[in-house]
Amino acid sequence: MIIETIVTTLDANGAINVAPMGVEWGDDLLVVKPFLDTTTFRNLRDTRTAVVNLTDDVRIFVRAALFSANAPTVPATKIPGVVLSAASSWREVEVTSIDATPPRSRIETRVVYHGTGGEFLGLNRARHAVLEATILATRLHLIPHEEIRRQIDALEVLVDKTAGPREQEGWALVSAYVRERTS
Repeated sequence: MIIETIVTTLDANGAINVAPMGVEWGDDLLVVKPFLDTTTFRNLRDTRTAVVNLTDDVRIFVRAALFSANAPTVPATKIPGVVLSAASSWREVEVTSIDATPPRSRIETRVVYHGTGGEFLGLNRARHAVLEATILATRLHLIPHEEIRRQIDALEVLVDKTAGPREQEGWALVSAYVRERTS
């Protein structure tokens, strides 16, 4: 099963990278598949540690995916790394193997610590819509713009029906991003 997460890594100098990423989920083993030309791949290869964060705050996904923005963090417990302050839970992981076959790597990691933070508020259709729109926005170079706009329009109905303030803010960011780049 693939779970949408926010992976935080550090480079050799301690600079933080925050990246949304689907992760193959297991109890003790998580598989991360970053593209070879990404900061996440380089940091995992070089430091061999990461934190896989679970959060229901879609604004973090939007900002990290589309604007390369970091989010507030706190130090990890067992590894050199950082945990999102908004994490409902997280897994601190160490790399056990790296397959760097292009175009995507396959990095197997072992969970060395599991922490919990704020309450997970549950499933929400608007959160799903903002997440899907964010993924579409990262694929503007792959999918025809008319198709992206059509899918964004369909997702907007879910946001209009079920969004709270966080989802509305996330939607405003992603829809403006798409509008500016597909006009």
